[in-house]
Amino acid sequence: MTTVSRQRRAQQACGAAAQVVLLALLTAVAGLGAAGWAAGLGFAAGLWALLDTAARRAGTDTLGPADVVTLARAALVGGVLALVVHGAGPVPIVVVASVALVLDAVDGRVARRTGTVSALGARFDMEVDAVLLLVLSVHVATLLGPWVLAIGLMRYAYVAAGRVLGWLRGSLPVRYSAKVVAAVQGIVLVAAVAGAPGWTVAVSLALLVWSFGQSVVFLWHAR
Repeated sequence: MTTVSRQRRAQQACGAAAQVVLLALLTAVAGLGAAGWAAGLGFAAGLWALLDTAARRAGTDTLGPADVVTLARAALVGGVLALVVHGAGPVPIVVVASVALVLDAVDGRVARRTGTVSALGARFDMEVDAVLLLVLSVHVATLLGPWVLAIGLMRYAYVAAGRVLGWLRGSLPVRYSAKVVAAVQGIVLVAAVAGAPGWTVAVSLALLVWSFGQSVVFLWHAR
């Protein structure tokens, strides 16, 4: 193992330690129980394995500054998962998820300003976003109904469809509207946890369907 790969492992270890510290803090504040701890630690272990594998395949021996921000955000997502599994009230879920959403606007800027934009970093950022939406949609589904799960599952369904329909794996142009719609999903779901009316989630889901539909139509014509 090279010195730089040791540095990456050390960065990942710091991320895992941050997860444990956050879980301990949530235990003190929200009474996090054994189920929440199991979910949080399981998430941290899965994150370590997947990130380590992806970094080795990409030939990345050290995480960039933006990746470190995403790693911190991932620990917050693990905290949201732990709270949801524990059945915590809305306040801690809203607080932790809101911090994670705010950091989502930070890692991309850090990557551009430091010249460390990478395919691995973009994928890491996207997967953390996807997990957060899935966890939040599961919780909101218990409040509004199972239809909310479509928000968290849509990207995974799209990826699964791409394994069958090769043309869905084509390259997409950068669309500002797609970024806005993606950002809206997390904000609306957090608002729903806080008690926002269900129609706001319905509108958010409709926008997401429209956004994915735009991508499908583009790839269909470009196949």
